[in-house]
Amino acid sequence: MLTFPFKLVTIIAEPVLEPRITQELRRLGATGFTVVEGRGQGSRALHAAEIPGINVRIETIVPPDVAERIVDHIARSYFTDYEVIAYLSDVAVVRGDKYRQSPNPGGL
Repeated sequence: MLTFPFKLVTIIAEPVLEPRITQELRRLGATGFTVVEGRGQGSRALHAAEIPGINVRIETIVPPDVAERIVDHIARSYFTDYEVIAYLSDVAVVRGDKYRQSPNPGGL
């Protein structure tokens, strides 16, 4: 089976940030994303959300250059003022063309 190397970007954030972050992912070059609600507690043990302990996990599979752009943007825009974490994982996908956006995604 032929696979292609990509990055899985995982962002865990306060639910109030979901619309903003998912919109930014598209502008930064992601072709899609998955959002899952969850519970947990991090090192800060604080939540600005109405429901304590609830967060969202936002995941997208992207080429390595897009992954770097996304994580850099998330770090600059959210780490200081919000309860947000982001991490990258190496993944091998079967349909590589599905995860590539046409040139000039119009980053932020």
